[in-house]
Amino acid sequence: MRTEEEQLQALKGWWQENGKSLVLGVGLAVALVLGWQGWQARQEQQAATASALYQNLTEAIRLQQASGAADEGQAATARHLAEQLKTDFTKASYARYAALMLAAVEVKQGEYDAALAELDWLLADAENTDSLVRVATLRKAAVLQQQGKADQGVTLLEALDAGSYEAEKQELLGDLYLSQGKPVEARQAYDAALVAAGGESNRPLIKIKRDDLAGVNS
Repeated sequence: MRTEEEQLQALKGWWQENGKSLVLGVGLAVALVLGWQGWQARQEQQAATASALYQNLTEAIRLQQASGAADEGQAATARHLAEQLKTDFTKASYARYAALMLAAVEVKQGEYDAALAELDWLLADAENTDSLVRVATLRKAAVLQQQGKADQGVTLLEALDAGSYEAEKQELLGDLYLSQGKPVEARQAYDAALVAAGGESNRPLIKIKRDDLAGVNS
């Protein structure tokens, strides 16, 4: 067995060979832990900031809707908050919802080009066809109809995988076809919308639109 002095010498030798690596390893581990904690803290702070901005945006839009389109002040506030969310929190869900909400504000103000810009920003940033993309596409088609661009709206909707929004898609297609002077296609679209909606009782307005075209041969 080694004497106590031999064991001490062996320990000193091991430390000389491995001590620096051990210290560096411990230091790296501590730095990683501190870095992770700092990253988490920043993420939490950013999430809190984005949430606060979004809440202020929804309140500004609520006030703007309550006061009417003439209230340009609340519309300007909504634009400022939405742009801040889109700029500072581009990849956050808050930014996408902000663009969708601001598009609605612009439509109410009669600023259709600005509304399309917001919807196009959202659609360009989308990686997958989710519910928000479907809603944005439907709203874009509706804005195009307001601008007298029914042909573009039809093309946009025909390429859309509407998922659970199939009834809304078909109803809007019917409206667009009417704008184009195509009552036969419009009635077919309304029929498809009623089927997708699960029956006439679920969407009485679509039924009214379809019945108004009762004299059209399909």
